[in-house]
Amino acid sequence: MEFCPKCGSVLIEKNKKYRCAKCNYVAKKKVKIEASEKIAKKQEVGIIKDKDTDVFPTTTETCPKCGNREAYFWSAQTRAADEAETRFYRCTKCKHTWREYR
Repeated sequence: MEFCPKCGSVLIEKNKKYRCAKCNYVAKKKVKIEASEKIAKKQEVGIIKDKDTDVFPTTTETCPKCGNREAYFWSAQTRAADEAETRFYRCTKCKHTWREYR
């Protein structure tokens, strides 16, 4: 892409000549029009393994599936705001998840 040396506008082709649309400057040499694009390399997405996500506190709760007496726990508001929250448990041994409404 070439620009006008007088006013800085882009030169456009008109009647096989390259002219400035603002000041009517005519290019004396052949104008080379070239387009290019740089594509950035995408960053890789990190993978979190299941063992890396077990950062919950533990409590003594019996697993209904394997009978283990230790489980991770967390709570979430799953119903209306004026109702009690739901407590979730995940067994530290078999990874079975269950919930308890309070």
